[in-house]
Amino acid sequence: MAEDIFKALADPTRRKILDELAERSGQTLFEICSRLSMKHQLGMSRQAISQHLAVLEAAGLVESRREGRYKFHDLNTAPLEHIAERWIRRDAPEDS
Repeated sequence: MAEDIFKALADPTRRKILDELAERSGQTLFEICSRLSMKHQLGMSRQAISQHLAVLEAAGLVESRREGRYKFHDLNTAPLEHIAERWIRRDAPEDS
């Protein structure tokens, strides 16, 4: 699972998508495309952004939900927390 997360985070476009979802969760594909175009000057097709979202979803970093005709995307930070807990232990003694 960690391998999928690192693969997803390796791409700068996917990191920008996560940044946008961190700023405002629950966005549609159209909204994400618009924000990437306006704020980051990324002129990518909706299909390309959709493929990036699929990679993020497969890694568990994005969750989607359908409401009527619309599909909303939300950031899921739980996988990142699991990775952080793997190397950062709260009970580890501090170096002197």
